[in-house]
Amino acid sequence: MSLLTIVTISFMVLEFSNVLALYGKPDFKYANAVGMFKAWEKSKEDPDMHDFVKYLVNWVAGTKLIFLMLLVVILIFGDEKTQIYALLALILSILTFYWKLYPLIKKMDKNDQIDPKNYSKTLGLMIFVFVLALSIAFVGSLLSI
Repeated sequence: MSLLTIVTISFMVLEFSNVLALYGKPDFKYANAVGMFKAWEKSKEDPDMHDFVKYLVNWVAGTKLIFLMLLVVILIFGDEKTQIYALLALILSILTFYWKLYPLIKKMDKNDQIDPKNYSKTLGLMIFVFVLALSIAFVGSLLSI
């Protein structure tokens, strides 16, 4: 099994745990569910707002599931070149986290809207490690063709 496959499957397992948490236990404070956001609990005070927030949470989970299923198809049926460039697309799409989501979660963390405190740093580091691992697999795969 190639490094590309190992790293991609590892990423997929973690993302699938997030999908399960978002669909099944959004209150969970682990697996990047939404329980760490204080606004999640606050939204429950307004049923209309909570339905909207739940809709968005399920939308995120569904979108992640689409990408995971596409990765499964690419890993099973895609040739090596397709897998390598799919990995590049994955890296670029993950990096968008730092454009909009990271500044927002950092702001919420600073304003004490997240429990545990400093979760934004943990998430930012975790995503950086994934991008680094995916990038190493990408470069390694490019060098081997």
